[in-house]
Amino acid sequence: MVAVSYYCPRCGAVAELDRDPYLADKSVTPFPLGGWTYAGPGDDFEADDYDGVKFVCGRDDADWSHPPDADAAADEPGCGEPFYLNFVRYEDGEAVSGRPESEYVRLAEGVGPGGPRGPSGPGR
Repeated sequence: MVAVSYYCPRCGAVAELDRDPYLADKSVTPFPLGGWTYAGPGDDFEADDYDGVKFVCGRDDADWSHPPDADAAADEPGCGEPFYLNFVRYEDGEAVSGRPESEYVRLAEGVGPGGPRGPSGPGR
């Protein structure tokens, strides 16, 4: 087992995870990759059932520390937001590139675009 550190992409808090060195890391993202399955850091994430680890920054079973440039006397490290460690995943012998999961957005109805009006002043 080796201790590997991962930075939260939002606040820079550091999670340390003990794991086997044979696992190949692909990326750390603030969003899950579509089609990847995630375990928590306290689960058996090295099992073939999982493609990565979902961290909740500062709040789960990893060892957490403040970002290197932060005041260590401050409150507990971490922003409480999820982020994802993605392992390299293969399909048919080829490495798969991940994409963020799709998000559906509901737009407000009857509201036009807002923003600043054009220039105003003398002669306009």
